[in-house]
Amino acid sequence: MPSRQKTGMFTSAFLSCACSFVMICVVLATQHWMSSRIRFSGTESNVTVSLTYGLFSGTCEQSFEAGLQVTENNFQVAEHLSNTTAKSTNTAIIVILVFSLLCSLLSSGFTCTNAVSNPYQTFLGPIGVYTWNALCGIFILIAMILFPVNIEVNSLSVELARVCSPLLQTHSSSAHTYGYSYWIMLLIIFLNIGSIIIIYFYDHARYSKKKEQERPIENAPKDVILF
Repeated sequence: MPSRQKTGMFTSAFLSCACSFVMICVVLATQHWMSSRIRFSGTESNVTVSLTYGLFSGTCEQSFEAGLQVTENNFQVAEHLSNTTAKSTNTAIIVILVFSLLCSLLSSGFTCTNAVSNPYQTFLGPIGVYTWNALCGIFILIAMILFPVNIEVNSLSVELARVCSPLLQTHSSSAHTYGYSYWIMLLIIFLNIGSIIIIYFYDHARYSKKKEQERPIENAPKDVILF
């Protein structure tokens, strides 16, 4: 059976990993990654399209300056992307998040196993926890980088805005605001770092205790040596 110290620290790490797993599910399930206001200029009137969307779907609202007509539409992201690069990047982000979800699940399993037992395999111990948390954090960081790249370089919001405004008009300006679904990923990275720090302190304390028990005999008291 593991010691109380090990049980307590690995249980804390498990809770952190479990929260990370839940947060990744929230990131994938919610559609509040981005809110954009895209302005198009035309010969007859100007059009402003307001978008709120995630990796899978979103909503858009179109308003005309002439006549103040407003229309609302729901759309599927993958179905309405004609830009192959933007579509591939969006798919890559989804795949990366699925991998991070798997890593978080494995990390939760490893920490739970160590909280209730002493695995014989080295990789099932702290090394495994370090590995899966680090991979999860790296995947999340990559997703956080790729999404803004898709917005700024591949003009994802502009492409989706044309779902609401199919008329051949000129894009004049854009304003973007990242939603809570995107910023939750930053919390996930901190949770992974927290898990690694907790296990590091346990591993360091265990190593220090082991070295203390293996002190050379010359460091022992004289009366013990004489005995």
